[in-house]
Amino acid sequence: MRHIPKIKRLSSDSRHSGFTLVELLVALIVSSVVLTAVATLAYALGSANDSTDDTSRKQAQVRYTTLRISELVRQCKLVCFAGPADFAVWRADDNEDGRINFSELAYIEKGAGANHLHFCQFPISWGFDPAVNLSDIRAFSTSWWAAYNMAIESTALVPECSNVQFSFDILPPWTRFVSISFDLVEDNRARQYQINAAVRGWGGNLLNAAGTALVSDDD
Repeated sequence: MRHIPKIKRLSSDSRHSGFTLVELLVALIVSSVVLTAVATLAYALGSANDSTDDTSRKQAQVRYTTLRISELVRQCKLVCFAGPADFAVWRADDNEDGRINFSELAYIEKGAGANHLHFCQFPISWGFDPAVNLSDIRAFSTSWWAAYNMAIESTALVPECSNVQFSFDILPPWTRFVSISFDLVEDNRARQYQINAAVRGWGGNLLNAAGTALVSDDD
């Protein structure tokens, strides 16, 4: 009689020793959900950090600009000129000659689009620092100083803003109070800032009756 070998049956433990297709799909779905959540969280944290950094940088710009402009206006002798896009101040009589020298003159400029705040001054080289008549001071955009063979140096205080406005209690050179307002976008929202300063060292005693020249000037 021929011997027929017996077929060994798999035990239940052997049949379930690996993952089934359904289990693998479930694991993949769970992993995808977890990875998506992690990626979303990482993006949110990165965006929050970027927003915080941008806001901190702009707040630092505003603080510096407020200090710089406030001190400039408070200590100046006269607000010499005000135009649609800028105003000029005689910041001090450094050499005490009763005249406005180029090294003593400064501009606050906002541009034709009112979209920035720049501080502008005249660099002096080789001791060349001519005096300028009050009546000759004009708008920044006209480059009037080129007639004196002078160049101008501009420093960005707030490089990107909007709706910059200058206002004065009375027109130069009788101005005693200056206000500057501007909008700045922080965290995707526009916020308005305002800088106010009074002229404490006003040199009105040096003006003629018409306010067109200094009494010590040779116009």
